[in-house]
Amino acid sequence: MKQEEQKKIEQAFYVIGASLFGFALILYLLYKMFPIPLGKYLLPCMFQKFTGLYCPGCGGTRAAAALIQGKWLLSFFYHPIVPYTAVIYLWYMISHSIQYVCHDKIKIGMHYRDAYLWTALVLVAANFLIKNGVLLIYHQDILETLKQYW
Repeated sequence: MKQEEQKKIEQAFYVIGASLFGFALILYLLYKMFPIPLGKYLLPCMFQKFTGLYCPGCGGTRAAAALIQGKWLLSFFYHPIVPYTAVIYLWYMISHSIQYVCHDKIKIGMHYRDAYLWTALVLVAANFLIKNGVLLIYHQDILETLKQYW
């Protein structure tokens, strides 16, 4: 891929990332002003309902809530993809913000690598296998256990 094309793609990612941040901030402020118990309105996980096992995304909502509360470790235990994604997002946005503010004089902008996606896939698979392994072998519901201790 040409360097010019790569730069356009990175700029598009930056604009999307900034827009997502703005949208998330607006949602967060609305939630703080008008607290709604979202748990009452969420549908149950159909994968878990029919199989009795965790789906690959189980714990993601709780992980996001823990992350917003500043509980990084708890967020990691609920679902490691959430803090991983947050770190990658922050790293990308901060590095590109510095590069854009300095008018490309400091070239520290994070570049896309397939390894970031492979790492995410490994995290999701490991989370799925560990939680279901513990559930099947030890009959221990990890997500419910975490609720009791935090």
